[in-house]
Amino acid sequence: MKHRKLIIFLVLGMAFVAFLVGVNLYQSRVQSAQELQVAGQAERLVRMHSPVIGPREAPVTIVEFFDPACETCRAFYPVVKELMQQYPTEVRLVIRYAPFHQGSEQVVKLLESARRQDKYLAVLESVLAAQPQWADHGTPNLELAYKAAEQAGLDMQRARADIAAPALDAVVLQDVQDLTALKVEKTPTFFVNGRPLPSFGHTQLAELVAQEVSKTKK
Repeated sequence: MKHRKLIIFLVLGMAFVAFLVGVNLYQSRVQSAQELQVAGQAERLVRMHSPVIGPREAPVTIVEFFDPACETCRAFYPVVKELMQQYPTEVRLVIRYAPFHQGSEQVVKLLESARRQDKYLAVLESVLAAQPQWADHGTPNLELAYKAAEQAGLDMQRARADIAAPALDAVVLQDVQDLTALKVEKTPTFFVNGRPLPSFGHTQLAELVAQEVSKTKK
């Protein structure tokens, strides 16, 4: 009986190891495919209109495809902010919009209006803080998002005019075209100096940023 249990244990262990190897191979292939995808159209990662947080000439660029209604984007924001505080002169964040959720396009335009009023970061953080209240994926309450923006100092009369005008449609359209071409299918999706994460997670992002920063020291 003990011998039989040992055999079963060994078989299960080997199966688990094989599973892990398979997962790693799959992730490696996905990463390689993404790198090739980006290498052929690097201009799609950063556009002239893209919001930049941090030094514009920083040698390390984190590109985040971001949906303001995405809970995981909200969870990652403190992580990204901490990385930028850790590397204040080496790292910049470029935000690209991926309005996958209902109502997200209007909130993207709200953020762009905030940028016109030089209140982008304050409004971004206020809208993310209020996300649990407004971002019901079935029926988002955009008035609560607007209220959060107003509390951060945004002139909502100007913002509502911006949101209703067609000028910001081009920003959203370009970002959607770029994420489609780059096969970005979820948020947040990160690229660090054009390199996708080897697998998804806080640690993986921090390690990739550290690798790219270390290259600038050589």
